[in-house]
Amino acid sequence: MRASWFASTALAACLSASCLAADIPAPVAAAVADSARPAADTARDAGRKPAQTLAFVGIKPGAQVAELLPGSGYFTRLLSVLAGPSGHVYALSPPPRPGAPARPDPIAALAADPHYGNISALTLTTTAQALGLPHPVDVVWTSDNYHDLHNIPNADIAAFNKHVFEALKHGGVYIIIDHAAASGHGTNDTRTLHRIDPETVTAEVTAAGFGLAGSSDALHNPQDDHTLKVFDPAIRGKTDQFILKFVKP
Repeated sequence: MRASWFASTALAACLSASCLAADIPAPVAAAVADSARPAADTARDAGRKPAQTLAFVGIKPGAQVAELLPGSGYFTRLLSVLAGPSGHVYALSPPPRPGAPARPDPIAALAADPHYGNISALTLTTTAQALGLPHPVDVVWTSDNYHDLHNIPNADIAAFNKHVFEALKHGGVYIIIDHAAASGHGTNDTRTLHRIDPETVTAEVTAAGFGLAGSSDALHNPQDDHTLKVFDPAIRGKTDQFILKFVKP
């Protein structure tokens, strides 16, 4: 799969800054330019390329979005501004680990911020249970976390993807961004390197009933040989990543 993504010279040309700038919708540009975004987020934009990523996904104002495992809220803020007052973002974080020290919840803080008044902070329980959303949504999104689902003891990935399928409206999209493993490695590197083979992700998600609607190379880094752990200082923030868009028929 990876080789086919880089074969088209037309695509390579369109990844130039001028082409991408021309293809960024105004609502996406406004979300990225939002002055409320913290410096810690904007400092990561060069590597995460939010404008190109969100433009590829196609989220529009008014969208109902479920974000799985939002972390500190980098994309949550962007999704909130992009969805706008008529849209909503359901940010589903994992429950606290048993015995872990109490820490501030960044997503609960975002949901309490009037600037991000369309965010609801929810809890994602287990891979075998439904997402618990109040109604079907237009988009389910997860960034750099799908591989970690495989690291949960007794994870039921097939059930999880079925629950995502059920949580979406017909025509809704499931977005998975993750760190690429070497071709053919499957899930072998999810725990050691925190990487996963995009072909494995595609096989798992389409088995739940989704169709693959497209992929983007916006986060591809040909200098990453897929051998380093994603937290290694030599590659952190610069890993080769894939973006897959699946659609519910």
